[in-house]
Amino acid sequence: MTVRQVEFRSGGETLVGDLHLPPGDGPPPPAVVVAGSWTTVKEQMAGRYARGLARRGIAALAFDFRGHGASGGSPRDAELPDRKVADLVAAAGFLRRCSLVDTARVGGAGVCAGAGYLAVAAAAEPALFGSLALIAPWLHDADLVGEVYGGEAGVAERIRRGEAAAAEFARTGAVRYVPAVSTTDPAAAMPGPFRYYLDPARGAVPQWPNRFAELSWPHWLRFDPIAVASRVAAPVLLVHSEDAALPGGVRKFLARLAGPSTVHWLTGTQFDFYDDEPTVAAALDLAAAHLADRSRG
Repeated sequence: MTVRQVEFRSGGETLVGDLHLPPGDGPPPPAVVVAGSWTTVKEQMAGRYARGLARRGIAALAFDFRGHGASGGSPRDAELPDRKVADLVAAAGFLRRCSLVDTARVGGAGVCAGAGYLAVAAAAEPALFGSLALIAPWLHDADLVGEVYGGEAGVAERIRRGEAAAAEFARTGAVRYVPAVSTTDPAAAMPGPFRYYLDPARGAVPQWPNRFAELSWPHWLRFDPIAVASRVAAPVLLVHSEDAALPGGVRKFLARLAGPSTVHWLTGTQFDFYDDEPTVAAALDLAAAHLADRSRG
């Protein structure tokens, strides 16, 4: 395959991406925007899925969101759903104008939190996304947020810390960070032995700083992609596992979807969908078939 570094604008900033193009000299291929999990950069699971889709005949754009990786924007390493949704809209718009791809066949592929961001982007701009493939999707609402983050008290404490950090940023320009993942710091965004993120042979790539801007908490905890399901008209593929994150969120989302949908329940944990080769290959095969067949919009 060929990988081309590309740039496009979103929110007044320059975003940097890698456009993975299928091998061969055939007609322009269908294209997808690929979004990875929260806190991540394009060299992690987004890049892996982009490469896999390109090998299956689909051009795939993995890019760094504003404030992340090689892209511009401040505050850095902040998980701001509205900003990420706007960046996905800008990325799809870029593909709709790109001479290297079939501009009439553009879709989106999202892994974990990226799936939720793509769902909201597709609901907001249905003309840009002909189809969606949501892989190990993290789809939460207020009830599920409470289950994950220690109930009402745990959610309230994170919102309190986030609002204090946001006030400090507005007053001084300083960003208060905690680790994105840590086995020793209970204040980390993901406290625990999450080996994908801690192993340099897996997700601990040099481009990922392993930090989380605490001002993100109110935005992340109040984000609700399940609420937009009734406005998603594009054909949706969901690939998940009962042993992965929030299968109940997938069922809630499916129950509210307006357009056609297909769900495949595979086996494996959430992190298996990031880089376990048999799990990723199975998800890619399903996603590529769906996106190639149903991406016209």
